[in-house]
Amino acid sequence: MQRRTSIITAAVGALALSALGFSGAAVADPDGQHGTDEGHLIGTGEWGKINLLDVVRLTDTPDLIADVTVSPDGNTAFLANWGEPDCAGPETGGQTSPDAGAYIVDISDIETDPESAELIGFIPSHQDTRPGEGMQVVEITTAYFSGDVLVMNNEQCGKNGKGGVSLFDVSDPSNPKKLSENFGDRDPGDRDANQIHSAFAWDAGDNAYVVVTDNEEFPDVDIFDITKPNRPRLVAEYDLNDYNVDQPDLGLTDSFLHDMVVKQFGDRWIMLLSYWDGGYVLLDVTDPANAVFLGDTEFADIDPELLESLGVALTPEGNAHQAEFTKDGALFIGTDEDFAPYRTDAFKITTGPFQGEYPSVIVPGGQPPAILDDLTLSGPVVYGGYGCPTSAPLPSPEDIPGYLDSLQPGDETIIVLQRGPSGDPSATEEACFPGEKAHEAALAGWDAVVFVQRHVAVDEPFCGSGAFVDEIVAVCTTHEAFHKLFGLEPVEGPWTYPENLAIGTIGERIEVGSIFDGWGYVHLFDTATLEELDTYAIPEAHDPTYAFGYGDLTVHEVAVDPNDESLAYLSYYSGGLRAIQIVCAGTPYNAEDPTIDRATCELVEVGGYLDPAGNDFWGVETFIGEDGLTYILASDRDSGLWIFTDP
Repeated sequence: MQRRTSIITAAVGALALSALGFSGAAVADPDGQHGTDEGHLIGTGEWGKINLLDVVRLTDTPDLIADVTVSPDGNTAFLANWGEPDCAGPETGGQTSPDAGAYIVDISDIETDPESAELIGFIPSHQDTRPGEGMQVVEITTAYFSGDVLVMNNEQCGKNGKGGVSLFDVSDPSNPKKLSENFGDRDPGDRDANQIHSAFAWDAGDNAYVVVTDNEEFPDVDIFDITKPNRPRLVAEYDLNDYNVDQPDLGLTDSFLHDMVVKQFGDRWIMLLSYWDGGYVLLDVTDPANAVFLGDTEFADIDPELLESLGVALTPEGNAHQAEFTKDGALFIGTDEDFAPYRTDAFKITTGPFQGEYPSVIVPGGQPPAILDDLTLSGPVVYGGYGCPTSAPLPSPEDIPGYLDSLQPGDETIIVLQRGPSGDPSATEEACFPGEKAHEAALAGWDAVVFVQRHVAVDEPFCGSGAFVDEIVAVCTTHEAFHKLFGLEPVEGPWTYPENLAIGTIGERIEVGSIFDGWGYVHLFDTATLEELDTYAIPEAHDPTYAFGYGDLTVHEVAVDPNDESLAYLSYYSGGLRAIQIVCAGTPYNAEDPTIDRATCELVEVGGYLDPAGNDFWGVETFIGEDGLTYILASDRDSGLWIFTDP
């Protein structure tokens, strides 16, 4: 295998960060302590509208921490413990937790004693179960309950994992009490609820509700009545693809719910949903059982951020991840998460009767062909089945008679793994994350993995995401391309399981090149018109120099300033915490100014924080303290809670 070991050696040893927003040097950390990206950006601390108060270190385990939320009174922070790749638990207060869960941190005295925050408890999740992005505390006051409720999503990580949503009474954060655990939508006859990636709850007066992201089926927008939080009740399910939110002419067909918020406008409740390739969607959920579709954003035919920053005309990638309304609700900011700074060039079958080009994408969390010396994945492929830890074992390249002899200079060893299993009577094991499959491939000695979509979505190269622990090339292509790689009947479909293909079968040669298109970035939208007004990215995100060796430079989440409708804060993984301001015609956005021309509004960076040891910020949350100041909480995946103010 040819792997590009240093795209950045010495060339960027001391870049002046004054041009990048920080007054210091951006270099790669050779220790690679922030994941598999061989390093991360380092900075010189705070600047502009960011002031660091305290750090509460909860772990030394990389990538353990996920989301952060805060109680309505601003006295308590809760951080999701995402759990280690093998589902092992962290050490919490000197004791080993049985699994993932939620840290409870007292921040009640930070206004008078900025270094007073401390860990006071831990809420364990069910065994092999992870909370991640669905962490929220909401005050609920109904005829059946009054108090603060912690909302936690649940995703499986192991055979004993459970899905659904869990609710805890955290009115007394030192003594949390379970209200409901692992509830959600489920298939008839199935004891366990579907996995849930995110959740958001709101108190609508007489009733309270929670909307969740159903990972396992469409409809994927599930709304539950939690007026009685110990007895949740499903009231509605929606599939926003029914409203044609995708843009197939741009190849944006992976439309599914990732995240959502709900805000009250007068007597109406409006839900803002981040629907990945479907963009950002507005629903009127004043009556959740009869939601009204209001509209959705459209990605531009030519990606505006890439055109401005790189001068290249490429189609957008979609990836609408999370969004927040401004304080007045007239605008909203959306974050597109994209971990792949290179997209795949055409997926080419270069030998056999079906030579040609087929759709492909990089599997999120895996590496692009650009990490290879020649930026190109090439070589003959071998079929490996499903590749889960409990699937049939993967052969090694040496196990395949004649395979290594067929390699040409510059080739990689490539194994093909199917998505799933799901609906295949010949494979009854549990499905697993693509990263788990890639790990099995890496252990067996393969250089790269080609994942293939299930046969039910023949034109979609979407193979899931997550759980990668190896730096390994991982691309996804369609089920049609899979059949043509191996001359597998029926070639043109329709296809059914099981496949008549033996593990170890050698297929055709492929070639997949690379195109630099930067990391994920930020959008500003007009709520009334759903028109895009501006985009923003940190400079490093669209510089190929920073494609490898500097950690993940995609934006993740946004939180608006509750004091100032013009300000917002971004958790930018290895790019640190960034403060941005909405500026219209050269003046900070003011909702009370009747002369404002929203068409002139743009996003301007006005502050930030990046530690000299680097950061890996996942979540960001804001609240107003008793002193009237805005406080910003950020969760660092490798350490814990970081507390800031707007000076």
